[in-house]
Amino acid sequence: MIYTTTESIPGKQISEIRGVVTGNVVQSKHIGRDLMAGIKSIVGGEIRGYTEMMTDARDIAIQRMVADAESQGADAIVGIRFTTSSIVDGSSEILAFGTAVKLADSC
Repeated sequence: MIYTTTESIPGKQISEIRGVVTGNVVQSKHIGRDLMAGIKSIVGGEIRGYTEMMTDARDIAIQRMVADAESQGADAIVGIRFTTSSIVDGSSEILAFGTAVKLADSC
């Protein structure tokens, strides 16, 4: 599966649009990480536990979006975008979305 943030794929022609595909996840860290993040916010710097949480969440959201595209018979996803939102303290939702497409057969 090819997926990209661009609206086209170099060297490929889109033959059909299958529709919007999405993948989302709400992720949180355990209380120990949350306490350490609170302390880190006082002294400043990167809160690695949350960085890891968001990286993991983004990967899961992409996997779910790709599965959605595959279920629609797509060859690729173009125009991928990400959005996040806070659900409650210590947890966040990440949503990946794009357009599932079929690619023309090569000659």
